[in-house]
Amino acid sequence: MALTTRAGISDNAAGAISYLTFIPAILFLLLPPYKESNDVRFHAWQSVLLDMAAFVIEIIFGAIALLTLFLGAVSVAYLLRAISVLWLILWLTCLIQAMRGKRFKVPLLGNIAEKLAMK
Repeated sequence: MALTTRAGISDNAAGAISYLTFIPAILFLLLPPYKESNDVRFHAWQSVLLDMAAFVIEIIFGAIALLTLFLGAVSVAYLLRAISVLWLILWLTCLIQAMRGKRFKVPLLGNIAEKLAMK
């Protein structure tokens, strides 16, 4: 049995690199050796969707933090910090699972990414 190999990085590494920023994720959606891989496309799409969600959530939480700054609500600042830590844990979980070759589907976004990854 002959094994076929290709030049470049593995699908697991490409999936993990997708989560670093949206730029490699978009590149992996466009570059020929990686855009054919269903797993790489899934991780790239999920990364793009996570980045978009993070952007929107950061704007909302920034507005809330700005409003509460003038109201003096320290508990809201701690809540926003806790949410940021949970977001970091979610991001690290996606990255580590991609390195292991597994799919960790983020609720709501994972299903959308899976549909977008199908050809």
